[in-house]
Amino acid sequence: MSRFAAGYVLPALFFSSARAQDSNAPPSAAVDLSWHAPNQTWINDITQVVNGSGTYGFHFGGSTLPADVKYGTYNWCNMPHVREDMYPDPPKGYELTYVELIHRHHKRTPYANNTFPREGYSWECTDEGLSYYGSPLNPQNPNPAQTYWFVHTSEVNPFAPKGFNGSCQFPQITRAGLEDSWQHGKDLYQVYHSRLHGFPAEPDEKVSFRVTSNAITSQVAGMVISGMFPAIWDGRYPVNIQPSSIDSLEPAYSCPASNQISGQYGAGSSNPAWTGHLSATADLFRSLDVVSGVSSSDSEWHRSFDHYYDNLSTRQCHQKPLPCKIGSEMECVTQAQANEVYRLGQYEYSYLYRDSPESLEVAKRSYGVWVAELARNMRDHVAGVKPVVYMHNIAHDGSVSLLLAILQIDVMAWPGMGAEVVFEMYKNGDQDKRYVRVLFGGQVLTSSNPSLGEMDMIELDILLDYFDGLVGANAAMVPTLCANE
Repeated sequence: MSRFAAGYVLPALFFSSARAQDSNAPPSAAVDLSWHAPNQTWINDITQVVNGSGTYGFHFGGSTLPADVKYGTYNWCNMPHVREDMYPDPPKGYELTYVELIHRHHKRTPYANNTFPREGYSWECTDEGLSYYGSPLNPQNPNPAQTYWFVHTSEVNPFAPKGFNGSCQFPQITRAGLEDSWQHGKDLYQVYHSRLHGFPAEPDEKVSFRVTSNAITSQVAGMVISGMFPAIWDGRYPVNIQPSSIDSLEPAYSCPASNQISGQYGAGSSNPAWTGHLSATADLFRSLDVVSGVSSSDSEWHRSFDHYYDNLSTRQCHQKPLPCKIGSEMECVTQAQANEVYRLGQYEYSYLYRDSPESLEVAKRSYGVWVAELARNMRDHVAGVKPVVYMHNIAHDGSVSLLLAILQIDVMAWPGMGAEVVFEMYKNGDQDKRYVRVLFGGQVLTSSNPSLGEMDMIELDILLDYFDGLVGANAAMVPTLCANE
């Protein structure tokens, strides 16, 4: 239920709409900019994580949920997103005028540094092609051949690749991940083409897409756009990308202060709040190391469960068997061990991005530029200075996690493949005020911050004041925040 439907009345202090159009207007001092703890669930309860069993209803077995499981349930391999049959209609009288969303790429092969020194089976990707070629523009001729990469191993090359043999890149979006991306785009179009004023039937200047410099986001973009606008499947369409050294979407810009703060409480630190769960699961690490061949002295693999989590979950998302020790098919990672890794990964992300009070300090530094760009896009829309009504960002789990940290989501889980945050802007009749609804996993996001709360038709000025208070209008505070203190 929305706040307005429940009879909630916003304080008169926030009724001015000047800040929605003027980034130089001072933010309201009444907006709460402090960190607020998330709800307590099994995810951030170390006892339930270490001593529990299973994955508490979270799914890791593929893109499609079991028939008896409702869509909207956490599915690491293909997270719930905005979809016609699950879309929460806004209160009567509210008109949708602008949408900006960000989501993680869809499922992929593991990163090379998350594969074992030797893998017991190969991973083939012969059912897809990754296209890499240049194309002349203005004019668009001559046309290029539509080449794509095909990975092969030479019989002459004496060096064996690390990790999996086969015909894949590590990482690359898999065939199943490409299909999930296409469906994601189709679902979004079905929701917004009839609800968003000005949303075109074919892509034009009213829609915009953005990716990071990591090729997997572009692999997803091609399929998402094809799912939304199938008429251009064989055409050309631009996607925006920032220079890799300063990209705000990934993010990739330098922020030493953020690294310094996270290094004091997160992975690799000696902070007892972090190392406690690693000490409690030393036996699990030892068992996994025996199977994987990873050295117990490899600090990168033992500073968190990130490496094992990626290695095991990517297999299970593609219905591949859990690994066995090379030369010993009787020594294998069990499903119970994999489930424990998944529980621990959820615990780690909740701690890193929400449970630690320092998480907001890190997030506003590392993701402050993108948040300021979002605020600027909203202001530009209100002012009518740009034609864009739909902005689509394709990013990574770290990107979405940092945004959720800034929004102070009340329950933090590791954003799985395709995890999506949507900002919808509304107007109500002839009023000048604008309202924002934020969706995560296709449903209204609830923040632990009392100024945001249930983010269902909150005034745009409140959200802009919150962003400006954290990072400054147009990210003015971020360079200073990122400088080493």
